[in-house]
Amino acid sequence: MTTTAQASGTFAIGGDLTVNRLGFGAMRITGPGIWGDPKDPDEALRVLRRAIELGVNFIDTADAYGPFVSELLIKKALHPYPEDLVIATKGGFTRQGPGKWIPVGRPEYLKQQAELSLRHLGLERIDLYQLHRIDPAVPLADQIGALKELQAEGKIRHIGLSEVSVADVEAANKIAPIVSVQNLYNLANRSAEELLDYSTAHNIGFIPWNPLAVGQLSTESSPLAKFAEQHKATPSQLALAWLLKRSPVMLPIPGTSTVAHLEDNMAGAEVELTDDEFETLAKAV
Repeated sequence: MTTTAQASGTFAIGGDLTVNRLGFGAMRITGPGIWGDPKDPDEALRVLRRAIELGVNFIDTADAYGPFVSELLIKKALHPYPEDLVIATKGGFTRQGPGKWIPVGRPEYLKQQAELSLRHLGLERIDLYQLHRIDPAVPLADQIGALKELQAEGKIRHIGLSEVSVADVEAANKIAPIVSVQNLYNLANRSAEELLDYSTAHNIGFIPWNPLAVGQLSTESSPLAKFAEQHKATPSQLALAWLLKRSPVMLPIPGTSTVAHLEDNMAGAEVELTDDEFETLAKAV
């Protein structure tokens, strides 16, 4: 039986981690401001379990979500994990309160956070560990070097970057292989187009964060609304279908705190756009 997420096709992260392309971003299962526990912890657990039922086998999180709340909820909901589940997490952002984020890329800090993520997720090795932000106060070679050491120790499998430029990826690649990038990208904000094209050309997984523009593309007043009606789909589903068609390396990770919203998002994997529809949506938003 084909599950919903399987309809999105697959991509092999790093050439050896094959995942269904429509995944789940576990940032929104925390409290307001991505701080503390969720208002409804039981619903957060239901969301994670339902994602797996719908065929999601790629979940993206970070130590900074909560902090650690997201990772601990993932472990509580899903451990022992399905064999095909790839959990990606991130380190390098510190939290001082709701909505506050400050990058810290000191090697000893990154190593400490990776160790904590291993413990909180209940893993012996993290399949994809991403530098959440490059710390401008620390040489890039030191930051990537720390992750390379963790890789050599068998504690992480692959290395990714978040919110970077093509130049950043090329510089990091000289130190250790970079298999994924995670930048802001959606139908309404395509500022990372150059990085996406570079990723496509080099078979680097592109994980667009905020794929639905914080809900701007999912409301009845969205520019997608009339097209969604014609397609018998929701605006969210069209926005995700557009991303999936944009590049074979695209790995959208829409996040939510409710099962109903999750199910709506995941159905976007089953929406197929023609080339003309793809261009029309690109021009409309």
